[in-house]
Amino acid sequence: MRLLIKNGRIINPADRFDAIADLLVEDGRVKRIATGIMDSEADCIKDAEGCWVMPGFIDMHVHLRDPGQTDKETIESGCDAAAAGGFTTIVAMANTSPVVDNPITYQYVIDKALNYGKVRVMQAGSITKGLKGEELSDIEGLMSAGCFIFSEDGRSVMDSALMRRAMEIIRENNGIILDHCEDKALVEGGVINTSEAGRLGLKGISNEVEDIIAVRDIMLARETGVSLHLCHCSTAGAREYLALAKEKGIHVSGEVCPHHFTLNASSIKSITETEYKMNPPLRTEEDVMALREGLRDGTFDCISTDHAPHTSEEKEKDFTRAPFGIVGLETAAALTNTILVRGGYLTPMGMAEKMSCNPARILGISGGDIRIGSWADIAVFDPDRKWKVDPSEFKSKGRNTPFEGWDLYGQVVMTVRNGKITSER
Repeated sequence: MRLLIKNGRIINPADRFDAIADLLVEDGRVKRIATGIMDSEADCIKDAEGCWVMPGFIDMHVHLRDPGQTDKETIESGCDAAAAGGFTTIVAMANTSPVVDNPITYQYVIDKALNYGKVRVMQAGSITKGLKGEELSDIEGLMSAGCFIFSEDGRSVMDSALMRRAMEIIRENNGIILDHCEDKALVEGGVINTSEAGRLGLKGISNEVEDIIAVRDIMLARETGVSLHLCHCSTAGAREYLALAKEKGIHVSGEVCPHHFTLNASSIKSITETEYKMNPPLRTEEDVMALREGLRDGTFDCISTDHAPHTSEEKEKDFTRAPFGIVGLETAAALTNTILVRGGYLTPMGMAEKMSCNPARILGISGGDIRIGSWADIAVFDPDRKWKVDPSEFKSKGRNTPFEGWDLYGQVVMTVRNGKITSER
């Protein structure tokens, strides 16, 4: 199909292109970018007047729950949600049932996603067997199968020597670690940020729980030379330590999730509001502002969702027993636009950098670029469209969001993957 996207504002960080023009796709690739491309050159014509035409978004942090937890999400429903949110590539975490700690489970996800075809799914392998932190997964076998992304997401590898050995193997094979930073010994049953724990009568999680492991793993990355990416950064300290690591030339990057740069812990009014329960927890307003400034100044490279669907029955439990996590694929772009772009922290070009170009660069993959000849992975985003968040309309199986009823600005109106329309509203 020859697809013509007309009259859009094309925003491409890879070559700093920002202009109103037409974009013609043929055989899955961008063929022409110019003004006045004739309708006769296309089989399908879409008018994008008033919209931003950006490289398809890349989410480095998604929980698809498949295999083993398909009551929460499936590869198909997760990909549908991703496409609706403008994502053309996602990285799936390894904490499934069974854990993705071997080539067979890894290949199951890859094959199922390829068969569905709507979104490119890159599956992360676990660093340790069963996410138990006791012995390394079959890292070399996973890498032979095509896996080069590793994460213990949901927990940290607490054995420093084991983590260093994992880094050495992954570095030798040119892989990357997506790092969940959490000192489990310091959590002590905490479920909420310490700043609000007393008010709500719950046990708290301090910033140091995150910061200590972030510093440890930055130091190990300096020693081993591995590519290290800090997941879901939530503290002012994370910004400080990441900036210092970059100054010293350590190969490290970091992401922030929309919920962490939008909400703070005081947003939680009652222990029944488990849609606000996430890990890391919502922090103070000081932390929130540090995250926004870190995205503005480039300390943080990416915006990722940590999309973590759960069933309604699980989230209806009390705050101490309900699982951590919220969904995010279908609200990420709108929150980024509403809070960061309209708030003056990012330009539209900066939004495309954080949601597309930079993740592609960090992962070392194609994508994040819509120059002529590139694969046509495209998100068409209407920045002025106002809409109310209604979880019942989500493509994801998960409805667990703290943003229900919020009025947001900006909505993905079309997603294109390899030249094919995968979502349209």
